[in-house]
Amino acid sequence: MALFSSLTPVFIAIICVLIGVILKKTNGEKEKGETKSKPLSHPWVDEDLKDGTDHYLAEEEVDEEWQGLDENVAHVPFFVERYSEAEMIKRSQMFYELLNKRRSVRFLSDEPVPREVIDNVIRTAGTSPSGAHTEPWTFVVVQDPYLKHKIREIVEEEEEMNYKKRMGDRWVNDLKRLRTNWIKEYLDTAPYLILIFKQVYGRLPNGKKKTHYYNEISVSIACGILLAALQNAGLYTVTSTPLNCGPQLRVLLQRPANEKLLLLLPVGYPRKDATVPVLTRKPLEDIMVVM
Repeated sequence: MALFSSLTPVFIAIICVLIGVILKKTNGEKEKGETKSKPLSHPWVDEDLKDGTDHYLAEEEVDEEWQGLDENVAHVPFFVERYSEAEMIKRSQMFYELLNKRRSVRFLSDEPVPREVIDNVIRTAGTSPSGAHTEPWTFVVVQDPYLKHKIREIVEEEEEMNYKKRMGDRWVNDLKRLRTNWIKEYLDTAPYLILIFKQVYGRLPNGKKKTHYYNEISVSIACGILLAALQNAGLYTVTSTPLNCGPQLRVLLQRPANEKLLLLLPVGYPRKDATVPVLTRKPLEDIMVVM
């Protein structure tokens, strides 16, 4: 009995240590699980676009038998004009030199731009390839001063929050050298704003959802063609990705829920006092690998 009494404190100590180890292990696994399940912070990713590429269509909503595409699309002979090698080299060099002059311009004039030019550059963007030829893009052209100012208000309010809270010190410091901030005067002064929406899915005549394959890639290609068309027409822009503004701008412009804002382009002529940062582009050997 005396022996048991003398050993009791030892047993109690051992039990306490074991309980402590078990609790520590349990808490550690819990924290590990929480860390693992917690998504990485990517403040530069627009929350409104997350349902784009990975948008899920429930099986009962999808018409597997018909997606609105004619099974017997006519095929016709394809004839093109062939250039000589010398002409190909000349044309490719001239086109490179044209696009190499493209710069992101944040100081845009309010000088009017012919509407027909805007129609033509968007027609050009609409020639872009798309997954299964679904053409999942909507180009919203805004020229109304009131709407342009409302867009500016929405963008600047969110952008100020982005710069001060969301983006992080590294991103803000990287932007300092380009002298950018949340003030977007060009949204008022540019004669046109082109807002490019990607259609996450479409609608069939029977009301069911139509799958838009590779919608974000397709619309991104169309945006690139649009930039080239603007440069070819002598117009300038700055590629603006209005972070966290998508839902508000979609409502303002009365766009349907299946459309997500991908890019906002103010379009016009540069102001006479416009400036751009002195930047260089990577040489060919740094961007091309020949195997």
